[in-house]
Amino acid sequence: MIQVPERKKRVYLSEDFKIDNWETIQPYFEELKSRAIHSVEELEKWMKDRSELESVLSEDLGWRYIRMTCDTQNEEITKAFQYFVSEIEPQIAPYDHELNLKLMHSPYVNGIDKDKYRIYLRGVERALEIFREENIPLNTEISTKQQQYAAITGAMTVTLDGEEMTLQRAADRLKRNEREVREEAWRAIQERRTQDRQKLDDLFDELLKLRTQVAKNADFDNFRDYMFAAMGRFDYTPQDCFDFHQSIEETIVPVLTGIDRERKQKLGIADLRPWDLDVDPSGKAPLEPFTSGEELLEKTIQVFYNLDTYLGDCLATMREMGHLDLESRKGKAPGGYNYPLDEIGVPFIFMNATSSLRDVITMLHEGGHAVHSFLTRDLTLGAFKHPPSEVAELASMSMELISMDYWDTFFSDEDELRRAKRTHLESVLETFPWVATVDKFQHWLYEHPSHSQEERHQEWLNIFGRFNHQEVNWSGLEKYKPFIWQKQLHIYEVPFYYVEYAMAQLGAIAVWKNYKENPAEGLAAYKRALSLGYTVTIGEVYEAAGIKFDFSTEYINSLVDFVKGEMANI
Repeated sequence: MIQVPERKKRVYLSEDFKIDNWETIQPYFEELKSRAIHSVEELEKWMKDRSELESVLSEDLGWRYIRMTCDTQNEEITKAFQYFVSEIEPQIAPYDHELNLKLMHSPYVNGIDKDKYRIYLRGVERALEIFREENIPLNTEISTKQQQYAAITGAMTVTLDGEEMTLQRAADRLKRNEREVREEAWRAIQERRTQDRQKLDDLFDELLKLRTQVAKNADFDNFRDYMFAAMGRFDYTPQDCFDFHQSIEETIVPVLTGIDRERKQKLGIADLRPWDLDVDPSGKAPLEPFTSGEELLEKTIQVFYNLDTYLGDCLATMREMGHLDLESRKGKAPGGYNYPLDEIGVPFIFMNATSSLRDVITMLHEGGHAVHSFLTRDLTLGAFKHPPSEVAELASMSMELISMDYWDTFFSDEDELRRAKRTHLESVLETFPWVATVDKFQHWLYEHPSHSQEERHQEWLNIFGRFNHQEVNWSGLEKYKPFIWQKQLHIYEVPFYYVEYAMAQLGAIAVWKNYKENPAEGLAAYKRALSLGYTVTIGEVYEAAGIKFDFSTEYINSLVDFVKGEMANI
């Protein structure tokens, strides 16, 4: 019997406190700002009270966002989210800055446990460095505009065989054996995206201008450098990213080119086209691991229980609490996420499942994030529960791989199971060049903020051509290529949050390698590392997991060789 967790008893706020408007919140910020602190103990109490307030605010915003993405066409829900973003967040920002100053200027800050709080204090110092009051209204405007992307893309549907469907559901047809069916679906999806290409180009122009101004206000040369500071990238530099891109181009792109040549040969076609990349080259029907969101959840919970009782309990708890929305439908925002809810400590998983292997991977991925939320829910401060993406994505991507031994829950047929594993391992390798493409493109976008739309399209083509599917023939389809980047929501909604996927993918392969060599210790190290949250550096988290935070060509080669060996053994 699952024990549904209850929200911890509030210490600072009243139990019935609800966020109706800024006036209900402001007194708490005023009290924190003016409170007299006379000892180290009182300073720590002040930090915990502030964290409680921040957790309540974060969870309230979280539910507004969740409801909006579940139903982008509900105006009232959208207004509730936008009210928080436009009327409450701008009021909080100056207080955050004042409270950061109060903390760092306190005579007692040097007396607190530096080992416990060193990462938190490092982040506070960085926030103070980049804060500018004039950026508050700009960030509000940026947040509002970012939501336009979800509204535009969430409304995209196509009609195939007389049925209106989301682009995600239409994309399932790219796995069909009938080549003409794949081509029809691919062209329909591209044509639908093309209808809004100018709207999305113009939206990005507006975001680019606003983001560049934010960076200038904070005395940065460009928005890329500002974001490296804002995201707390203490452990690597832009040059490290460029070196990583180069290593990916040298080590992984040739491997994938070989896989594409093999695909073309197995399919028996003269030219590999964009609609030939998702079909199984064996000629068998597409994998169908489940038929409903309910079945997807039930089978994922079973996989987690087969791995570890604690992991299974995490997802079973979320099901009991209704913290999931899994199936694709019209009006739902695209993509998938695990949204941490700081006060209750039980996250929410959102995705757009149809019936594909990709959906299983997404569910396992977001389930890994969810486990991370559970493992950190009892940490002292809310800030400890939010590690950087290089760690957060390690949790999710590792789960995709260490769960593979139990995929027979989804695929009872041995041949189907082998196909699923091989398909996923190919997609793991494909992660690297796509991430390099998107990340390199983002660096260029903000290093050249005055570029024209045409220059943007050309640079995308240059980068895309270096990293992606050298064997694919785009003849007659050239008009679609300059706009492929518009499908990547990160460019619009969470800029520069992408290279972490490749960094974490490397780490996940290393976690999987450890797990294959010693399952009990590998899983224990995985959980041990995630439970640290953000109380130590990225490198220290990776070390706790028994792996390295390393992007050298030599290290990449060693892990790619391991994956190739596993693929050969399937």
